[in-house]
Amino acid sequence: MYGVGLAALYLIPNVSLHCDFRQPTHRKAPAMPAAPASRRQIVDATRRWLEKAVIGLNLCPFAKGVHAKGQIRYVVSEAGDEDALLAGLESELRTLSEASPEVVDTTLLIHPYVLEEFDDFVRFLDLIEVVLRVHRYTGVLQVASFHPRYVFADTDPDDITNCSNRSPYPTLHLLREASLDRAVAAFPDAAAIYDVNRRTLRQLGADGWRALATEAPATDH
Repeated sequence: MYGVGLAALYLIPNVSLHCDFRQPTHRKAPAMPAAPASRRQIVDATRRWLEKAVIGLNLCPFAKGVHAKGQIRYVVSEAGDEDALLAGLESELRTLSEASPEVVDTTLLIHPYVLEEFDDFVRFLDLIEVVLRVHRYTGVLQVASFHPRYVFADTDPDDITNCSNRSPYPTLHLLREASLDRAVAAFPDAAAIYDVNRRTLRQLGADGWRALATEAPATDH
């Protein structure tokens, strides 16, 4: 489950699990669901999205391998503000850098209680780049971004291709750049994934996407 692209694209913070390289925008998007009550629900919803959308639609050809091998670390952050989330991100970057790739190749840091608004989420991405530089992870680790209200800069909020980066909850995807290099080397036409995904989502349409039922489940509060 890798954000894949040419070497020059590797340090772009929103290179995605779905292999899409467009930049996010600050435009408004559909309302975000309420966070569920339990970590298990959050992880289950995220795993369902991965299986049905990312793998099921083949939006990222490299996701199936790490999923099948159990090399994805799912972390649900309890952070309620940006400072707490940033501290959690630093901790997870350190954990990933110290772990064996055979055990944990990539991490999904899910944060349902902070950055619910997409504008705030986009602004937070700039801080991530600072963290990577300060801790000398540039060229080693990368962070991609997903959000229920994701909108790319070149699309309208209701454009179906935004769904390539729409996850059940706000999520930061921590990746190893060495794994990205191997994935690109193994895939002969990685640059074509972006266009293929756009065609796939447009053929699927909004009704088809809704039928996947990848949104966060409704809960009582």
